[in-house]
Amino acid sequence: MRADARRNRDAVLAAAADLFGEAGVDSSLEEVARRAGVGIGTLYRHFPSRDELIMAVYQRELDQLCEGVDELLAQMPADVALATWMERFIGYVARKKGMAAAIKQMVGADSSIFTDSRARVRASLQQLLRAAGDAGEIRPDADVDDLMRAMGGFCMVTDLPGWREQAVRLVSLLVDGLRYGAPAARTRAGS
Repeated sequence: MRADARRNRDAVLAAAADLFGEAGVDSSLEEVARRAGVGIGTLYRHFPSRDELIMAVYQRELDQLCEGVDELLAQMPADVALATWMERFIGYVARKKGMAAAIKQMVGADSSIFTDSRARVRASLQQLLRAAGDAGEIRPDADVDDLMRAMGGFCMVTDLPGWREQAVRLVSLLVDGLRYGAPAARTRAGS
């Protein structure tokens, strides 16, 4: 794909992700194109149907969430990377508003797409937990399935006003709890 075509495709995906997060997947494709700074023909050239655009946005959002773990761990302490990733997860949930239901209609309820997505999210979270645990920055009994359940709970009320801000506060509380009793914290306290 040519560089300008790639830029246009990426702009359409970013605009669609934002608009779908704001107004749902039934948003006007003309508005997606306008926000992306492209013509509607360019949008349809890349995504011949709304369904293809929805699937591409969903995959892009998942890829960005899961493939960003190594970069986070390279840029910051593991416990901070964990907290940052969990906040990104809240954003991921906000942006996929309505996409999950639309995808279920497209591919069927028995599709492996959601199982595969959950496995990727779980593996990303496990990598972050392991790094923070190995660094002694979180408690040694932290469990990935417990965190997955807690984060799922944070995101159960996405239709209520202020849910995202509340979810971010809950992430902060959860990470503080993970840090409580961590070996590195005990070492610092004893110095």
